[in-house]
Amino acid sequence: MRLILAIATTGRAPILAQTLPHLLTQTTWPDLLVLSVAGPDDLDPEVLEGLDFPRLVLSGPRGLCAQRNRVLDLLRADDIVLMLDDDFVMAPDYVAQVLTLFRDTPDVVMVTGTVLADGIGGAGYDFAEGLVRLRAVPPPAPQPLRPVYNGYGCNMAFRARPVVEQGLRFDQRLPLYGWLEDVDFSRQMAAAGRIVQSTALTGVHLGTKTGRTPGVKLGYSQIANPLYLIGKRTMSRRRALRMLAQNVVGNLIRLPRPEPWIDRRGRLRGHLLALRDLLRGRLRPERVLEL
Repeated sequence: MRLILAIATTGRAPILAQTLPHLLTQTTWPDLLVLSVAGPDDLDPEVLEGLDFPRLVLSGPRGLCAQRNRVLDLLRADDIVLMLDDDFVMAPDYVAQVLTLFRDTPDVVMVTGTVLADGIGGAGYDFAEGLVRLRAVPPPAPQPLRPVYNGYGCNMAFRARPVVEQGLRFDQRLPLYGWLEDVDFSRQMAAAGRIVQSTALTGVHLGTKTGRTPGVKLGYSQIANPLYLIGKRTMSRRRALRMLAQNVVGNLIRLPRPEPWIDRRGRLRGHLLALRDLLRGRLRPERVLEL
């Protein structure tokens, strides 16, 4: 059983220069580190020189789904894949716990960890603050594995066998940051076994704001992508519409006093463009590339 640690990244070389060396603190190292980038500026090669385990850099078209799919093309059926965001900081036993879980629970096909602190909902954390939070927040008490609808894209591990045997892929019709790509992929995996959350896998998501989709485009995707997944039947209508409504209402409520790190006006404009396209019968996720 190989454990492949995969990170798709673009435009965030400085944060990689901090999170990659931190992998050496793992009590068990991955068998292979795969970095999927969009260009030479996405990674400083010197960062890799200090890593004492095998690594591979893949380069190709930009887009989270496309970059993650390049990793899937490498897999053997017995592999375990741990996909992380470039700004996720793992507890030292994270990799070891992933291997133990998949060895002990053969009916689990995907697991997502417990995020001790998540900067995505605020201004984000720098690396030093992320380490402080990782060490300061006590890990949750051990709990039975909890069924979940999907893995959280910043930290999710899965068996490669369904991917290899069924040709599963991240949907490249979800462009750029791939809003809800984790839900879509998880629901494809769900046909092969259980998807769970584990309190034994812990870490901190820094929520770095650089390299993310601009406000207008994200706002468009927040409408277009859930509606597309309803049609694809990889997201329940109730869940998708609830998420869509929460995003629209949240942007409206915060528009008068927006957070400095969020383009609320841009997101709302993206919502309006998506709703206009919906009424005209031309709403599709790829339209975000034309904005």
